[in-house]
Amino acid sequence: MIGNRNGRWSALVCALVLVGLGLVGGCERDVDVTADEEALLARHAFVLEAHRTGDVPGWMASEADTVISVNRGTITYSAAADRRARRERYLGSTTFSVYRDLRPPLVKVSDDGTLGWVIAEVEIRGVRKGEDGTETPVDSIWAWIELYEKNEEEWKAIGNVANMRP
Repeated sequence: MIGNRNGRWSALVCALVLVGLGLVGGCERDVDVTADEEALLARHAFVLEAHRTGDVPGWMASEADTVISVNRGTITYSAAADRRARRERYLGSTTFSVYRDLRPPLVKVSDDGTLGWVIAEVEIRGVRKGEDGTETPVDSIWAWIELYEKNEEEWKAIGNVANMRP
């Protein structure tokens, strides 16, 4: 028998085997994939709206404390405080006339309902004001994938991969 003198290892192994065989309930999740996909699309739409309205606190609330990003061939991990400061500068100096999906986003939720992603292609237009007051047009199309994790019934962005159309 596997275990130590008080049998903790034996109990753990038995529990893992029973869960693996599906003989013990309580670890299963009822997954409503359609509702989860709708929730992810709503999160995506909210982030687009946050860009248009400058809602940094709302945008931050939709994300995990640390987010992994991939852009321009670099992987970065960013803490919430750093992202907040960058976004306050970015949205404080930029006015968007357009920040919208060019096509309906693609969305997928894992079978266990804990992970999901949204793939989007977004048109962005507006004006960015420099520190010297000079206004520079913003006009680009971006494609990205947003990665989400569901904890305690709430979806939080945990990462993204983005690129701008040349």
